[in-house]
Amino acid sequence: MKIRIASRRYVPAALALFCIFSMGVLTASGQEPAARPETAIGPGNTIVHSQFGGQIFGFDIDQDGTEGVLSEAQLLENGKVLAAVETFDQSTGEILKVVMKTETEDDFLTLGIVGTSIGLVEREHVKGIYVVKRIYEELNPLGSNKFTGTWKPPLKSDDIILGVSRNQGSVTTAVLAFENGGDDSTFVFGSNVAANTFGPLVTLTNQVFGIGDSPVMAYDSQTDQAVVAASTGEVGGPPPVIALANLTTGAVAEFNGLPGAPPYRAGFVNGIAVDSSDGIACTTTELDFSVEFYDLKRKTGFAVTLPGASNQLQSGSDVEFDPVNKLFFVAQSVSSTGSGSSIQVYDTKGNLVESLNGFSFSNAANVVFTHIALNPSNRSGYVDGPDSGVTEIQSFTY
Repeated sequence: MKIRIASRRYVPAALALFCIFSMGVLTASGQEPAARPETAIGPGNTIVHSQFGGQIFGFDIDQDGTEGVLSEAQLLENGKVLAAVETFDQSTGEILKVVMKTETEDDFLTLGIVGTSIGLVEREHVKGIYVVKRIYEELNPLGSNKFTGTWKPPLKSDDIILGVSRNQGSVTTAVLAFENGGDDSTFVFGSNVAANTFGPLVTLTNQVFGIGDSPVMAYDSQTDQAVVAASTGEVGGPPPVIALANLTTGAVAEFNGLPGAPPYRAGFVNGIAVDSSDGIACTTTELDFSVEFYDLKRKTGFAVTLPGASNQLQSGSDVEFDPVNKLFFVAQSVSSTGSGSSIQVYDTKGNLVESLNGFSFSNAANVVFTHIALNPSNRSGYVDGPDSGVTEIQSFTY
């Protein structure tokens, strides 16, 4: 196909969930916690297959609707790339619409659903092995099942987006990107995607946030801060660093994260999510196969080892947060509590609530690594797998 710079290296995955609140009690988000599904929790029987059998390059589901979006690509015998963007039904897994299909050298990458029901897809225009232009298409709303406009961030031609914050419902979306050339600096900025407006580009000058150390980012909507975490990943090396970048003023504050247990220490930071209402960030780290919980105001934290984990392969990767039911999710590619892959369940105090076992997802063959997409309103979601060729995503309930 072509050379792409991925924002992560191989990391096993782990998933964390949180507690069940009694009905009638409102969460800090102002929404009533969703009822527990009547069906068994864990992996579901609904599988979304890419329409043309290509590898999935990013997906997400609408937390305020019934649809999801994915991108796929596969190399054809003639050397061209079949690339497509598709919407699907969250309940049935059926592909609803092929939004766009091309057979050129171009491809698509689903960045996520942002704001309220806005699908955001990157189109990479390729000549030879080089991406010469990046176009950011919107599906606003996702249910329109078509591209409705173009998001135009203030990026140079060589700037590459590493990720957008997963905080649907927030007017502001945080973006983590880096300059692919020059000094290779990493920076963050905020955007109201619906209005196509942008805050200042905030450069992270600490070298630990360079692309080589694969920084991860989430957004605190209460403080308007991008929360970025990274580590050099060295065995016995320094602790991770957490940066709090104000997306309005550009001010950046940093503090050291937890060092991890010797002799390995913490290693790379694999994933991050933020509970904005309580000011808590949750991260996963590689070498010590742990989950960390940070009080962002006090700049303090504590770590817990993933349940039953005994080695680096059982580390956690993607972390997501359910603001309605107050749950953190952490993906664990190599399970420490069952066969295959697992979704572990923690509350915001670091207590393990349950383990969802029996998945099959892996970062090993993925260009876009494992992602957990949530729909808190009915306590459901999707995660990569079970096909090892990365052509499917699987439903689950919690």
